[in-house]
Amino acid sequence: MPYVNIKVTRDGVTSAQKAELIAGVTELLQRVLNKNPATTVVVIDEVEAENWGIAGEQVSERRKRGA
Repeated sequence: MPYVNIKVTRDGVTSAQKAELIAGVTELLQRVLNKNPATTVVVIDEVEAENWGIAGEQVSERRKRGA
């Protein structure tokens, strides 16, 4: 039973995009690893931008600068 955890920042991800991610990851695991889609679990966690860091800096601050 594959388990995939996708983490994204909370802002701007639509329900339709999440559905596409879930379907796409499930299809990829079936195609590449021959995994059963009925037992494939995909979880999407949304994280506040200030709780996500890149290169020692909060994503929220990077976005304010346009980085």
